[in-house]
Amino acid sequence: MSDNNSALTPYAQSLGIAIHGDEDGTPVLTVDFSAQIEGRPGAFHGGATSGLLETAGYAVLRKTLDREGRNPQLKPINITVQFLSTGKQKTTYAKGRITRLGRRNANVSVEAWQDDRDRPIATAIMNILMADREG
Repeated sequence: MSDNNSALTPYAQSLGIAIHGDEDGTPVLTVDFSAQIEGRPGAFHGGATSGLLETAGYAVLRKTLDREGRNPQLKPINITVQFLSTGKQKTTYAKGRITRLGRRNANVSVEAWQDDRDRPIATAIMNILMADREG
């Protein structure tokens, strides 16, 4: 587990989202199942799954921008989540991938999985505006 969890938003921390590690320069995030994120009995709440996906998307984008020496304010244009199967009572992982990085916009795809990375439980597509920060 990384000590860099303080870089996560208070919302992500409240859900129990943590930085699990790094794969080829891309953060992998996790959240353990708990009563706090339970939706219907025994299942991950869709909002918690969406929060994990969104957090993983911003994590890969922020890490890439940091490497480039850029620090824009990130503003979501839209986020589309597809729920593919029910999240069970176990750890869920998520990892994002930048599909397009421009000067003012970024497109990121994210997958969340549990036991088998090739069988995601949810995916997301994120379109993000990267606005200049005002002095």
